[in-house]
Amino acid sequence: MDFKEELIKKSTLINEEIKKYLKREDCPERVLNEAMEYSLMAGGKRIRPVLIMAAYELFKDDVQEVFPFAVAMEMVHTFSLIHDDLPGIDNDDYRRGKLTNHKKFNEATAILAGDSLLNYAYNILIKNIINSNSNSERKMEALKELSNGIDRMIAGEYIDTEYEGKEISSQYLEYMHENKTGALITASVRIGALLAGASLEDLNKLTIYSERIGLAFQIRDDILSEIGDSKILGKPVGNDKERGKCTYTTKYGLETAQKMLNEITNEAVNIMDSYEKGAFLKELALYIANRNK
Repeated sequence: MDFKEELIKKSTLINEEIKKYLKREDCPERVLNEAMEYSLMAGGKRIRPVLIMAAYELFKDDVQEVFPFAVAMEMVHTFSLIHDDLPGIDNDDYRRGKLTNHKKFNEATAILAGDSLLNYAYNILIKNIINSNSNSERKMEALKELSNGIDRMIAGEYIDTEYEGKEISSQYLEYMHENKTGALITASVRIGALLAGASLEDLNKLTIYSERIGLAFQIRDDILSEIGDSKILGKPVGNDKERGKCTYTTKYGLETAQKMLNEITNEAVNIMDSYEKGAFLKELALYIANRNK
């Protein structure tokens, strides 16, 4: 398996599915719909919907089953990014090399674009479940996972803003990132596994895997915020330190943060070694730990 080729293939499939849900009709809220599309189609790695697909494929091949959840997850993730960039939270001007939503449009439109994407995600899944001829119970469980992931992500974001400029314990730092970054990653893996009918044993193993890569994702973000290339990242480097945010690099230093990243990535890789079809998720863990943006 060529990992990069497979990642591009999965990302392309997701992008094609997302395009089916874009709102482009001429209507009074046309600019709001443009703002939603602006951020939704601004690029990005599509890691969360890719995780849904890959976790499902550990057990089943008919991946079309997960597409509504993959699209909804990316809408939820985009909602979180739009709101994260707002003046009242991180006040960022650029995301993925482009103006953030509130800079491209205005703050009110950005808030409502995020709200609309979150609501649209629920509408897509509710409609899919109502019209489903089978697996409706599994889909309800998957919807519950998504809703819980959103709840935890918002809680983590609150802690991030509340403790900005303050010293926090190692326990709080990990709790913050397990929720802010890790919750939707864990939800993505569990959604894919649930839709495929995975056993409780497999769900537990995959939950540990997802928690490890979720934390790895955040630690790598913290490292890149210190030493990354702003041209590659598509946003300024050093913002977290300037704002007095507690990160893994400010708390432990670059060397220790990198060591922690390596250790938890190895744990995730070892879990995937036990699956016959685990090669992609194994490589994805390594990709998350070594990415440059």
